[in-house]
Parts: sequence; C-alpha cells; structure tokens
Amino acid sequence: MMIHQLGASLKTAIVLGAGMVGVSSALHLQQRGWSVVLVDKAGGAGDETSYGNAGIIQSEAVEPFPMPRDLTAMFAIATGSRNDVRFDPWSLPQHLRPVLSYWWNSAPSRHRRISMAWSSLIAHATAEHDIWIKAAGADDLVRRDGFRVLHRTDASLASGIKDAEHRRQVYGVPYRVLSPGELAAAEPALRQTGAGAIHWLGSWPVASPGGLVKAYALHFVREGGRLVSGDAATLSKTSSGGWRVMTDNGPFEAETAVVALGPWSPQILKTFGYDFPMVRKRGYHKHYRPRVTLDMPLMDAGFGCVLAPMERGLRITTGAELADLNAPPTPVQLGRAEAAARELLDLGAPVENEPWIGTRPCMPDMLPVIGEASRHKRLWFNFGHGHQGFTLGPATGRLLAEMMDGEDTYVSAAPFRPQRWS
Repeated sequence: MMIHQLGASLKTAIVLGAGMVGVSSALHLQQRGWSVVLVDKAGGAGDETSYGNAGIIQSEAVEPFPMPRDLTAMFAIATGSRNDVRFDPWSLPQHLRPVLSYWWNSAPSRHRRISMAWSSLIAHATAEHDIWIKAAGADDLVRRDGFRVLHRTDASLASGIKDAEHRRQVYGVPYRVLSPGELAAAEPALRQTGAGAIHWLGSWPVASPGGLVKAYALHFVREGGRLVSGDAATLSKTSSGGWRVMTDNGPFEAETAVVALGPWSPQILKTFGYDFPMVRKRGYHKHYRPRVTLDMPLMDAGFGCVLAPMERGLRITTGAELADLNAPPTPVQLGRAEAAARELLDLGAPVENEPWIGTRPCMPDMLPVIGEASRHKRLWFNFGHGHQGFTLGPATGRLLAEMMDGEDTYVSAAPFRPQRWS
C-alpha cells in the first residue's frame, strides 16, 4: 500500500473538511509555504453548510445571536409562535447542556465581552474574502452593495433602527434607513413594503455560496494543493508523531492535522478524548422562480427568513431549528416563510421538490474554536462558527495559519482557544 507523504519538512498538513472554513484554512497555510491535502467525504468543496446559507458575507453581524432571556420571548419559542427559532421538546435531552450554557452566556455583560472578540474577526471578513475572490477570479459571483431588512411594523422598524445605530456607534457599521416609498422604488417586485427597511451597506451578497467555495478550492488546487475524498473518522496518529487519514487515493500522512468539520467536529474528536459541547441548529432552504425577482437579498424581520436572489432562483432560507439531528425534516419554518414571501411578491413555482436541510455549528459561548489541541501535538481546530462560517472562513483561516506558523496573530487568539472547554 502506497502512503502519500506530503513533504519532508514539518510544514505539511491534512485539513479535514472542505467547507468555507476548511478551504480557507488550506489556502492560508498554502500561502505560507505549507504542503496541504484537503480531505472531504465526497471529494468536493462547499457542498454542505457552506452551500445552503443565505449567501451574504455579513460585515454587519458584529454581535453573535444571543438567546432571548425575557420570559415573553422564551414562552414564544417554547410554544412555536416565533418563526426565527423552532424548538422540538422531544430533543431536549441532547440539547440541554449546551443550550443552558448558551443561555448563561447570553446575559448582557457576558454577551458584550463575547461580542468584542467576535467583532474583531467580523471586522476583517470582507477584506479577507476580497483577497481570495480576486485570486480565484470569482468577482462575477459577488456584489459589494449590501442587503436590506424589511420591517413590517413601525415598532419593528424603530427597534431595528435602535440596533443599527448601536452597531454604527460601537463598531462603525454603515447603514441607511429606507422609507416604504424608497424601498418600493428600489425593489419594484415587492407588493408591499411595510414600515420600511434598513439597508446594511457594507455586506456582500453572493450569487452562489457553494460556487464561491468551489472557486476558492479550485484556486487551491491550481496552486499545487490536493483535494481528495476521504473519511475523517480514520484520522490517527502515526508512529513518528504525525497524522494519517484514509482516502480514496490511499492513506495520506502529514506532520499536522486540522479539524475544520463544522457540526461534525465534536463527533470526530470524541475519539481522541475531547468533549466539545455544541448547539447544532438546523436550517432549511428552497429556491423559487418569481416572474420578477428581487434586486438584492431581503431579510423579513417578522418571519426570521431571508429571500436571496441566486443563480438557481430566489432562495428562501430559514432561522434556527433545535431538533434531533437524526430526525426527519420538519420544514415548518420554511412553510411559514414561503407563505410570508408570497404576501410580498409573486414567488412563482419551487425549483426543488424537497427542501435542502443543513446544520449550523454553534458553540455555547458563541465563539469559534481555533487553536492547537490541549493533549495532542500538531492537532489543530477551526470550527464552531455558528451562523457565520461562510462569512468568517477566510478571517479564521488566517488566524489559524498564523498560529500554526508561529507568527504574531493579527487579532488576539486568546478568546478562541480550545482549552476553554477542557
């Protein structure tokens, strides 16, 4: 049996996971002279969570989503009257520990501290993406003119403006408020424009999020990287202290391994004795063929969904569903979102018969896990980005590569260290 050795130096790495985070990690290591093999179960890139999102590089997402703590909001979630979050009570046993920790970390004082660390990465999201967009020749997939949030009532708009002004003052996030008439002029397809909208000016919509990941991966391969199909569960230590993984091309060995498997990371790492709690939020999407589509993505604040024009049609994406990971799809939120969208525009026929379903990997403290394993040398982690893996992949890929290469990091790495869960 032939074993693929990536090189004679210590700068060799196996990166497990070819979503936005894994591909970006591989690119940044390659840029620093590492020999890298990128391993994914299907041998492709961007086919899972990185494919199914709303397709926005969200520079306005400077604070992670806290869990509501007031009784009214918690009761609304428990009874299913809110559409942004759906909770299956039968799944409570598997979610209880991480959800309680998430709730504890959502207290205002703790959330402010978490947001400072989170925003240090978000601040670099578009700039880090821009490097790889240009290198991959993917400018045709990306716009740089933001997205809008529709508010159906005056009270909702007032709350949205208050939040937007907070982000502007604290983080410098630019926005603009649109009156109903201004929104109607900007989006002629809309039948109604509610109380108006907030236009987040600095975020970047993407016509195909999976396509952008594939473009980055193709650039990685053009530059000499290897992208292969393999089983992350076969990751093991070698006798020389390095790492090995089995692939369809045979075993690959390298001195270093990176786990960037999103929601599947904790399961793989249990083999090595690590117990990472994670809130796994399911989400759905479906494409439609409207007669006249939207100009740019529109979030419907009242229904917790995003309507995003993409290559395959107008994609409707849902909020978060807490359910058993092995449970069959229950697209209740998607059904409500579709009904709400049909109030706004001529949605047309669906493109797919069945909705797409994926899982977002959210850590209980809302921060990704980035750094070296506490008990295994040259085993590194980059996962747990919540709703923002697509946005943050290049930013956290850079941070990881700087840590692995022994460089001074461009932001503080301390808040993201894996040891906080030891």
